[in-house]
Amino acid sequence: MSHFETQSTLRILDASANRCREGLRVVEEYVRFHREDAGLTEQLKALRHQLQVCLSGLRLESQLHCRDTAGDVGTGISLPSERSRLSLLDVIRANAKRVEESLRVLEEYGKLICVPSAMGIEALRYRFYDLEKQILGTPRDARLAKLNACHLYLLIAEQACRQPLEVVVRESAAGGVGIFQLRDKHRTDRELLVQARALRELTRETDSLLVINDRPDIAVLCEADGVHVGQEELSLGDVRRIVGSELLIGISTHSLDQACRAEAEGADYIGVGPVFPSGTKPFAAREYVGPGLLREVAARITIPWFAIGGIDSANGSQVAEAGGKRVAVSQVLCRAEHPRARATELSQIFFADSGTETSPATS
Repeated sequence: MSHFETQSTLRILDASANRCREGLRVVEEYVRFHREDAGLTEQLKALRHQLQVCLSGLRLESQLHCRDTAGDVGTGISLPSERSRLSLLDVIRANAKRVEESLRVLEEYGKLICVPSAMGIEALRYRFYDLEKQILGTPRDARLAKLNACHLYLLIAEQACRQPLEVVVRESAAGGVGIFQLRDKHRTDRELLVQARALRELTRETDSLLVINDRPDIAVLCEADGVHVGQEELSLGDVRRIVGSELLIGISTHSLDQACRAEAEGADYIGVGPVFPSGTKPFAAREYVGPGLLREVAARITIPWFAIGGIDSANGSQVAEAGGKRVAVSQVLCRAEHPRARATELSQIFFADSGTETSPATS
């Protein structure tokens, strides 16, 4: 290359290296302080350090005299989209793309200076693609994966629990509960939000999903995994407008038509019931759907669905025989003296053949 071409190449590499390092730091801070994900933070930090090793082979540190910020014709060019960010994820998406583009530039122009360094940068680019998928794909993808793997769902309210909420959550999660729904009609909005945030911390610690009943606003504010609504609450479309695309939405259904409509409209899961009478919510005798509806739903519905309403160890076999593979319960665990043992018992009744861990729990 001529001296002029070399100088231009070094300017390109210098600008791209700075852009890449800056973008990586923005993404890393999000993962560290918002997601609080130590594993991803460590991977991003390692990638930054490995990038610096590759850049050292391009001799950029000794070529800072090539930098000419004042003479850069691109510094004054800005698009409206670059000046607007509507959410944290918008920030991360923009910076992830900045990192990928910069790595590609470093790889291609780096081949003119040091091929081994350029090849090292290529490997880093592919690694970052995987990290981007984990960071941006994880919220909804991980929630859906946990939802699909979950077979035991607990509706919970502090005043309904025999023991402290923390004990019930930790013990129930240890016994197989994968989703906790906060259903509390007796608190003020501020009290409900405080309770939701406390439950959010507990479910993070137990690697469980948190769903808020009827309140998409509270679900967003406490950073829940989803919201659950009934037939009389907001429509699925309106809920989606409030919570965005990342959160799960569940719908209570009481007939096959309602179940089919919820699936067609895009519900992530449905509750089907009430199957049997329970002490949680009163219904007229004619409203109990029994195992018959479960059979119809099992034959038609493809999204995850949870049988709900008065289900316990005494009638669980009827639910299982009707095709029920997932159940939602409340008092059977909330009022239990030993929630872990009761949850394990339910898991053994319904899911012995589903791959769910059902080792006996000590009470």
